[in-house]
Amino acid sequence: MVKYFKNRWFVVLGAVLLQVCTGALYSWSLFNQPLIDRFNWSSSEVVFTYSLIIFVFAATTILSGRLQDKFGPRIVATIGAVFYGLGLMLASTATSIIQLYLYYGVIAGIGVGFIYVCPLATCVKWFPEKKGFITGISVGAFGLGSLVFKSVIQSLLISKGVSQTFLYLGIIYITITLIGAQFLRVPPKTETKAVNPEDESNYTVSEMVKTKAFYLIWIIFLLGCMSGLLVIGLAKDIGVQLANLDTIKASNAVAMIALFNAGGRLGWGALSDRMNRMKVVFMMFTMTAACLILMSVVSLNYLTYSISLAGIAFCFGGFLAVFPTIAGQFYGIKNLGANYGIIYQAYGTAALVGPIIVAKVGNLQTTFIIAAGLSILGAIMSLRVKSPRKPTLVNMKLKVSEA
Repeated sequence: MVKYFKNRWFVVLGAVLLQVCTGALYSWSLFNQPLIDRFNWSSSEVVFTYSLIIFVFAATTILSGRLQDKFGPRIVATIGAVFYGLGLMLASTATSIIQLYLYYGVIAGIGVGFIYVCPLATCVKWFPEKKGFITGISVGAFGLGSLVFKSVIQSLLISKGVSQTFLYLGIIYITITLIGAQFLRVPPKTETKAVNPEDESNYTVSEMVKTKAFYLIWIIFLLGCMSGLLVIGLAKDIGVQLANLDTIKASNAVAMIALFNAGGRLGWGALSDRMNRMKVVFMMFTMTAACLILMSVVSLNYLTYSISLAGIAFCFGGFLAVFPTIAGQFYGIKNLGANYGIIYQAYGTAALVGPIIVAKVGNLQTTFIIAAGLSILGAIMSLRVKSPRKPTLVNMKLKVSEA
């Protein structure tokens, strides 16, 4: 056992290097105005680039999850590193909005999608006794990416301009992610069986989607991500419109959200190792609903605004840390990459649902009430989820003999 685990923290190092770089995509807002100023594109055209990369990234995890289960995480993550870095370097040559969509939104998005699942699935296999904690580290690094690279991006934008910034970032990202990818290794099969036996708990994708629990988990994950994505995306607007803050104070919320987002991924992930994971999900929904109600019914000031955003970001990070471990607990870790790739589509869907609600309602306070109601629904649904059980070979033999 000692020999098996002696180098497993190098796997975590590789995961952190990969996730910090890919998580830097959350810094996209820094590029909006520079791109508008240089190319005279409309704000909506530029902002859509961020929505596109999130959508492509989430959709790609369906394929990358299957590939990493089949060919191993190092190969798939290496391919992702090349796509990610190449996409940004090509974006430096973009002179039309369609080119930006193709290079940054699609090519770089595919790279992120190829990378994202690999550290998650690999770290869980190396740390079977602390799945939640180790998943929290991996996705926590993703959440911190925007904070880590914020100053680098701002400095490059000032000194090199927006196009050259894409080039330099592409070089930085491809270098670091290629290094990180080489640390990813799955445990030896002989040792894996000792701690992660390939028994009835390992479901294939086709088997997973036939269970009732899968659909409940998918919807619950969507509801959990939706509120977080919605509020985080509107953080500055909430501060200005509802808390009457100046733009500088409202903008400071971005750094606070990044910290609480990362802290939630680590904290809730660790807690999920110590208690029933669906109870942890219930707690996160309850806290999220309380914060949303606070923002909708209380006259916000800087303190209540900060508390509300911090609470929602903290729980949002938790959802992204706990659900990979739920997928592993319910459906086994052998096919975790492929299975979680399907479940993760709830995240991509949530990124689209939130803006639709805002557009239809047109009022932030009413939107928060609706989001709070959906969080309460998610909390109730989480109490209904039961782990699926496939019939074991022993039980099948017993049934045959009884017949």
